[in-house]
Amino acid sequence: MEFIIKSKALYTTWVFYKPQRLLFDAGEGVSSELGNKIYGIEKIILTHSHVDHIAGLWGIINTRNNAMGSRNKKLEIYYPKGSTNIIEYLEFIKKMNKGLRYRLETHELNLTDTINLDNKRFLKPFKTRHTPGEVSFGYQILEKRKRLKSMYRDYPQDVIKDLIVNQKKDILEEYVANILTITGDALPIPPEFAKNCETLIHECTFFEESDRKIRNHTSLPELKKLVKATFPKRLIVYHVSSRYNRQINKVKNELRLEFPDIDIEIVHPEKVTKI
Repeated sequence: MEFIIKSKALYTTWVFYKPQRLLFDAGEGVSSELGNKIYGIEKIILTHSHVDHIAGLWGIINTRNNAMGSRNKKLEIYYPKGSTNIIEYLEFIKKMNKGLRYRLETHELNLTDTINLDNKRFLKPFKTRHTPGEVSFGYQILEKRKRLKSMYRDYPQDVIKDLIVNQKKDILEEYVANILTITGDALPIPPEFAKNCETLIHECTFFEESDRKIRNHTSLPELKKLVKATFPKRLIVYHVSSRYNRQINKVKNELRLEFPDIDIEIVHPEKVTKI
């Protein structure tokens, strides 16, 4: 299991990414659903300031403060710079929890910022299009890796070993792999941020284009177009409107038929999904 996700459009959205102890967004009910796992969260990464993505912050901060376990671990919260509602909500929470017994750090993010996760992985924000006047970010987890330089990639393994071990040839190059791209609530993201990523978590509020009255969320036809252009290894569809509850399996099967080489999951609006 890498992810625990709950996402019901308008009500609550959060994504727990276990390998890096990250929580993307913090919708209502996240504390009760994750239980003791909230004590392991190191960073909360917020995409935007709508209440269904931040209402659970108070529960997390308060519950961690009253826990009987270790309070040595700090909690960091990151959010897009200029998110006035998030700033005011965090100030309110701090005011109501004056006696915090652990370190709580809050950070505004610019698009040029990076967050180091370990010695290889780092997180970068990118701008998304959601509600006019609302600052909203998506995020990538990127990893520094090494691979053979293009001129050596067709060489037999024994030759490559000889070049490295005996001849001490510099035949490797560094590159950055896209481990994860997550959108938050948004219209389809620019393809460059999803190209060849290992896991793309993209919202799809509307399966039917005709159901969308205001263009601030992604429709299924738009998502398909993006997937065709970027070809992620795994696609996780979330933030689906509950009007489509009975269509989840049907749409998932259709997507798997259309994209047989991609591992595809859809987060059911009424369920906590483990992937």
